[in-house]
Amino acid sequence: MTMVEKRTVEDIDVAGKTVLVRVDFNVPFEPGSLEIRDDSRIEASLPTIRFLRDRRCRVVLCSHIGRPKGRVVEKMRMRPATRRLSERLGGSVIEAADCIGPEVEEIVRGLPEAGVAMLENLRFHPGEEANDLQFASALASLASVYVNDAFGTAHRAHASTEGVTRYLPAVAGFLLARELQMLGRALESPERPFTAVLGGAKVSDKIKVLKNLAKRADTLIVGGGMGTTFLKAEGLDVGSSAVEDDEVAMAAELITLARSGGPELLLPVDVVVADSFQEDATTQTVDATDIPPGWMVMDIGPRTAEKFAAALKQSRTVLWNGTMGVFEWASFAAGTRAVANTLAALDYATTVVGGGSTAEAVSSLGLAGRMTHVSTGGGASLEFLEDKVLPGVAALMDKKA
Repeated sequence: MTMVEKRTVEDIDVAGKTVLVRVDFNVPFEPGSLEIRDDSRIEASLPTIRFLRDRRCRVVLCSHIGRPKGRVVEKMRMRPATRRLSERLGGSVIEAADCIGPEVEEIVRGLPEAGVAMLENLRFHPGEEANDLQFASALASLASVYVNDAFGTAHRAHASTEGVTRYLPAVAGFLLARELQMLGRALESPERPFTAVLGGAKVSDKIKVLKNLAKRADTLIVGGGMGTTFLKAEGLDVGSSAVEDDEVAMAAELITLARSGGPELLLPVDVVVADSFQEDATTQTVDATDIPPGWMVMDIGPRTAEKFAAALKQSRTVLWNGTMGVFEWASFAAGTRAVANTLAALDYATTVVGGGSTAEAVSSLGLAGRMTHVSTGGGASLEFLEDKVLPGVAALMDKKA
């Protein structure tokens, strides 16, 4: 599904109207605190919010944080995100104590032109994740137009992503539009050579992505925990590394495909191993063919990083989803850092970074601004790359309507 099929906020008249905007402010916090660690999702929402304010709209924002499972959880309130948004907008954002009900309706009615209100965590209500139409109708009653600018939740058929579209004219915001444009272009019409880089812990999380990209990419690079499963599929001893035995056969199929005319498949040739899964574990770098018994793979090695970099430098489109090792620990971050630095230097190529841990890694390295696009969606970007229909996108108004 490409963005040319759906209307955006620029395609309808919103001047002076009250607009309900689904944003994704499910931001990460510093461990044990309510200090926002990464506010890139808030930053990404600003163009749509400013566009609406410039047209004298009353802007009603709704989002979730965490998984409160239909009950009020104090540490999952929207307040930290609301305060950060106020700072970014340079003005006060009104906080609502709930997301539906008479008090919320009164707040919305009292909004001045270009005023902004933030509703409380949608998932405090069980009706949100259940896509309860009564709850969706109550949300929709707050506004006359709906804008979905939350790519990170577009793969969920929830009340605030799918249900409200049954009651309001529904269009995409700028963030959602760009996500679909960039990811869609990488899949459907990439400038070639096209290289896909996949990592992360589990093959099972990305089986369909792997199969889909194997049909589209010129080169497929596999690292991280996924790479270990592929090494085992090649008959190598991977020590005590975590391996998904159920996926070894699938990895072997992709290896066979690559050797019989499919995409070039690049796997680790050396790895960083540790004697335990600990941040301060004893480590060594070994050939992928010589992993010691009892040791586990924690990152790609320097020769692998050079091999991957050589392929990336020949690419005109790169799609990256998944870290190359246990990036959260400094001892095992070199592989991910090497890939990120290589992509950041590709001024002539389109570089698209998947959401989740990959986006956090690129952001923490200060390289997000050097990429063509860094996705705000983890699960949503994976499902898009699988060629799945995203309910929150499918529900928006078609351009032809």
